[in-house]
Amino acid sequence: MGRGAARAAPTDLITTLRDVLRIFDTMVGRKVEFEPRIPGQASMYLCGPTVYDVAHVGHGRTAVVFDTIRRYLVWRGYDVSFVTNVTDVEDKIIARAAREGSTEQAVAQAFTEAYWHELDRLAVRRPDDMPTATGFIDEMLVLVSELVERGVAYVIEGEGVYFAVDRYPGYGELSHRRRDDLLDGAGARVDIDERKRSPLDFALWKTARQGEPSWPSPWGPGRPGWHIECSAMSLAILGEAFDLHGGGDDLVFPHHENERAQAEAAGHRFARYWVHSGMVVTGGGKMAKSLGNFTALGDALDAHDPRGFRLAVAQSHYRSQQELGAEVLADADQAVARVDNLLRRAESVGIESESGAPSSDVLSAFGDAMDDDFGTPRAVGVVFEAVRAANQSISDGEPNEAAPLVAAVRVALGVLGIGLGQTVERDDEIDALVVERTEARTRGDYEAGDRIRDELTSRGVVLEDSATGTTWHR
Repeated sequence: MGRGAARAAPTDLITTLRDVLRIFDTMVGRKVEFEPRIPGQASMYLCGPTVYDVAHVGHGRTAVVFDTIRRYLVWRGYDVSFVTNVTDVEDKIIARAAREGSTEQAVAQAFTEAYWHELDRLAVRRPDDMPTATGFIDEMLVLVSELVERGVAYVIEGEGVYFAVDRYPGYGELSHRRRDDLLDGAGARVDIDERKRSPLDFALWKTARQGEPSWPSPWGPGRPGWHIECSAMSLAILGEAFDLHGGGDDLVFPHHENERAQAEAAGHRFARYWVHSGMVVTGGGKMAKSLGNFTALGDALDAHDPRGFRLAVAQSHYRSQQELGAEVLADADQAVARVDNLLRRAESVGIESESGAPSSDVLSAFGDAMDDDFGTPRAVGVVFEAVRAANQSISDGEPNEAAPLVAAVRVALGVLGIGLGQTVERDDEIDALVVERTEARTRGDYEAGDRIRDELTSRGVVLEDSATGTTWHR
């Protein structure tokens, strides 16, 4: 099982799940049955960050989406190999280093560490391999050489090596675009250079410029183009015809289209399935650093429960666009607090949620939802119906009915990467005040009890008194 993998579902439960896991494959434009290269194993490659600035909430959503897919595959019984790259040499990194009087390596290292710091807060599991562009130069040079030898790439003196799009008949199939249409709109997404054979041709290797990092090559000193790195790294680590290639849907063209073209034109069997997540939007438009309309991921996690962030992501299907503003995250925070409150109520009546058999009905319904193209919104609905039912059983004095529901809630949310019962720093203080209020009421000092309740209410804490004691939630 891949490093850092979630615990797999029990064998008897797996047999109750659908026989078929269906995913939406961008290449064919519809849901298809997932048939991995090797039965029981799943290999995944996710395009990672270009580390020239802090991560924004869009990066957070993409990371959570594919971490959730990985976690579900593991829970379903697959041995998952998960790879995410880091682009540590690129125009924006070079520009920032020059602007700050630093080095490209220092800039990349600082923002790589910052990126993973925020993803650690989101409980995103580290990849099994995290290659960097600068660590795979040799593999990229081999791939470029293969393309040159096959006549699918050509050299422009003083500029570098370019891929000849017209030599690859399948160009445009991934993004479902006709080549004529791509040519008509070439100015929007590709570089225009009159020395290129076609406006669609893209750089595989860029000739060195003064003051920029460079490596030796058969075509002179230079550095790799952006697209070549992912093709070379994914094939080198995961091998031919690996299973899933993922990323945001803004990468379908040109990045993933170009990755596929250069890999297959060199004679390699590339990704079997393409999975793309929708963009985070704000005010109806895409959130992006280049547009200056982004919210830093760290700022969002400072203001909200990271578990709430993950729940908010799960409440929207991964292929849809999503807003992740303060209101959405606040609502998700409250939903997580409701589940935490269920655990407190369960413990107060002697239910140990980490022991005992979880409800197979709940987990089967959860699995059915996830088997339908990782349908997290319906899966979350299953979980919160179980939360409602468990609370009702506790209120009715039927803890034995609630116990398997509580256990299933913990398991299902764990698959979604949402840990439960995780307290914030002030929880111990709130617990102490609840105990103090209970003691005051026991000795008949209702004025003190009401004063404590009012103080907790002012902090956004709701108390619930019952025959079995007092519980609280935010």
